[in-house]
Amino acid sequence: MKLIGVDIGGTKCAVSLGTQNTDGTVRLLQRGKARATAGVAPLALLQELAQDARTLAQGTPGAIDAVGISCGGPLDSKCGLILSPPNLPGWDAVPVTEILGQALGAPAFLCNDANACALAEWQLGAGRGCRNMVFLTFGTGLGAGLILNGQLYEGANDFAGEAGHLRLAPYGPVGYGKAGSFEGFCSGGGIAQLAALRVRELLQQGKQPALCPSAGELPALTTEKVALAANAGDALACEIMAESGRMLGAGLALLVDLLNPEKIVIGSVFARAQNLLWPAAQRVLQSEALPAAAAACKVVPAGLTESVGDLAALTVAAYRLCLQAAEGTVK
Repeated sequence: MKLIGVDIGGTKCAVSLGTQNTDGTVRLLQRGKARATAGVAPLALLQELAQDARTLAQGTPGAIDAVGISCGGPLDSKCGLILSPPNLPGWDAVPVTEILGQALGAPAFLCNDANACALAEWQLGAGRGCRNMVFLTFGTGLGAGLILNGQLYEGANDFAGEAGHLRLAPYGPVGYGKAGSFEGFCSGGGIAQLAALRVRELLQQGKQPALCPSAGELPALTTEKVALAANAGDALACEIMAESGRMLGAGLALLVDLLNPEKIVIGSVFARAQNLLWPAAQRVLQSEALPAAAAACKVVPAGLTESVGDLAALTVAAYRLCLQAAEGTVK
């Protein structure tokens, strides 16, 4: 089965070619060149991506069986519309499945990027073998993909899994438009905000923290810089990461009590800085969650790294095609 994956991001987009294995999982065969998203009209970019897909497909026999599209929300997966995501200005009600499906002569399926990554981690990564799994992005923002009873759960209108919008504290870093949110404390942007708040407090007290000795250096205070300093033993950086970890534990406890998953798989920042975040997170999780539910759940870093975007989009194609076939059989 020949599959095309299209990963649409705020910075860049890319097309991949893959095939479906006998066990239903996908295998990446080839990846096209990345294309910059900014400054290109949606229709023009989609036409370029369609041409990239045709070029990749020419290298293997047979027609394209399905196209999987992974993109940040909001979107309407049922109608195949991208609905003005904040990182894609100008992508207003873009009928992406219709455009790519017609261009490539194959059914096209759209999926929220967190859900797409959840599918990939469930089938190929750290969530293999689970029937109930939560995937948390923990990247620039915080989103969740939910695998419940062996199926992707998207909710009534594709908003299931927006864990980043949960408020964990009345005050704190702003994420998802809400101060003190899960995303505010547990995302790359949120940790940078948290660090800036702590540094600014010390600067106003007349202190010069080694992490950021002056106000002029605040714009360069990134999560990566904080993590590097924490790994080097900087006390302030360690406390910033521990605070994010404590709020991660609080958020995980909510998910564990509500969904009772076997695994929670966490990507990006957590996968790279687990040693800094997990000790504090684990303590809060154990104290806040129902003991039996916490005991049944393992929290692990994501298993897929550099190729996750490609594999996620390809997995969407295989998964949706399988569901479509099953529904056709039922009918």
